[in-house]
Amino acid sequence: MKDKLEERVDHRTKEMQQAKGLPEERREEFREQAEQDVRGEKETYDRLKSDPSITTNS
Repeated sequence: MKDKLEERVDHRTKEMQQAKGLPEERREEFREQAEQDVRGEKETYDRLKSDPSITTNS
C-alpha cells in the first residue's frame, strides 16, 4: 500500500502530464518534478507546524 506522500506524488505527476497533453515519454521527468514539489511542500508544512511564529505572509 502506498503512503500519503507517494499518493500525492502520483497525483501531481498525472496533473503535470495532463497539463502537457499526456506525453508518456516525459513521465519520468514529470515524476521527478512532482516528487521535488511534494517533498518541498511537506518540508514547508513541517517547518510551519513546528514553529507557529513563522508566517507565510511577508
